[in-house]
Amino acid sequence: MDKDPGLTTGTLARRLGVAPTTLRTWDRRYGLGPTARTSGGHRRWTPDDVAAVERMCGLTATGVPPAEAARLAAGRRDGEEAARLAARGRGGEAAPERAAGGCGEETAAHAGHGTTRGPLGDHQATHRERRGLARAALRLDSPSLERQLTAAVEAYGVTTAWEHVIAPVLHAVGRKWASSGERYVEVEHLLSWHVSTALRHRTTPVTGPDPIVLACVPGEQHTLALEALHAGLAELALPVRMFGAAVPVPALTAAVDRLGPSAVVLWAQTRSTANPAPARRIAGARWGVRGARRGPLVVLAGPGWLGRSGEGTVRPGSLRDALGVLSRGRGPA
Repeated sequence: MDKDPGLTTGTLARRLGVAPTTLRTWDRRYGLGPTARTSGGHRRWTPDDVAAVERMCGLTATGVPPAEAARLAAGRRDGEEAARLAARGRGGEAAPERAAGGCGEETAAHAGHGTTRGPLGDHQATHRERRGLARAALRLDSPSLERQLTAAVEAYGVTTAWEHVIAPVLHAVGRKWASSGERYVEVEHLLSWHVSTALRHRTTPVTGPDPIVLACVPGEQHTLALEALHAGLAELALPVRMFGAAVPVPALTAAVDRLGPSAVVLWAQTRSTANPAPARRIAGARWGVRGARRGPLVVLAGPGWLGRSGEGTVRPGSLRDALGVLSRGRGPA
């Protein structure tokens, strides 16, 4: 019986989130293949082989052309050359695409998302970053996810990074999960965790009167978009109180009474959680001395509120719109 024969191509492909044909193509084109054989003659991937392919994946995710990435992964270039090529792939020259040259399923990066037309000087930049982020998620590569998310938020700011890099990849991974019989759940969970971590690292608490209250409605567990709004408000140096997922109505109304916020944002991902009654109740809250009583602006955020706005409420269509509404509602920061 073979002792530690190594991984099969199918097992390694599943671990990295690539198609087995991609690994076979890399072997055929670049010599980056399995070096061990079982007693029966079957080829197997040793730990060194796996490490080389993981390096290949990391380099192609940053935009390094596959042939160059293969040479680097096999140890044929020094570290300085590797860094130069990775930097070129990220921001300088666009890496040429090849059918089997990437690491990860192209579907997740490209499903419905071409180059971004937004407030960016280089529209191709976010396309490359979406592709790299999706590939890292598919191969469950936590270090790469952390690096790429941090770099995107630092380069573009929270709003642009969310709208043009992070949200499109989250949506594409969600569609891939929904269309594949509940496969890729682990990909969505890992990606969501790292997105949340990156956003919280950009969130510094701000003190001040009349804070903005952020809360998910009862029964709503999806918080990522609300966390993006929290981070965006922090960039504007606006005071915020974030209450997170599934906040009970009595707790939310008690917080509103105690804080006297300028605005209350209620997030609902689905129509089943978007109950207008608590929104109306909060919109009707008043405090202050007689003759100068005031209440909060109620912002209905999320797709669950579609078609459900009411008196005293507004429904922005995007993160950027919500930040504009909330910053205007407070006047000059």
